[in-house]
Amino acid sequence: MNTLFAFAFLPNWAIWPLLIFTITQISSQILPFVIIGGFFFRGFGGFMLDIGILCYAVLTLFHLVTLPVEFDASRRAKAELAGLGIVQRDEAAGVSETLNAAALTYVAAFASSLVNLLWLLAARRNN
Repeated sequence: MNTLFAFAFLPNWAIWPLLIFTITQISSQILPFVIIGGFFFRGFGGFMLDIGILCYAVLTLFHLVTLPVEFDASRRAKAELAGLGIVQRDEAAGVSETLNAAALTYVAAFASSLVNLLWLLAARRNN
């Protein structure tokens, strides 16, 4: 189903997460073209740079918003695995470290997105 078509059938509270996801998805899909286009069309460099900054700002915001969700998911997964008896006591430390590492990958994604955004802002200021 087309994402934009789905907006018509959703309650008001459900539109915002879908809208944020759609904007993030579009930004991540056009970003490679913006970067490559910036190399080939230097005359449009300022315009392409502005689009790149906008895309990275959207992606950085998305990464920031998803951080608490991912840490909560790791916390709930640990509790669920222990509650179902899937993880034994001697395995609990390893499972905890693995799920913490999984959550920290989202911190790394946010940090890398933020650094790229700051780099683009600095390049825009020098342009």
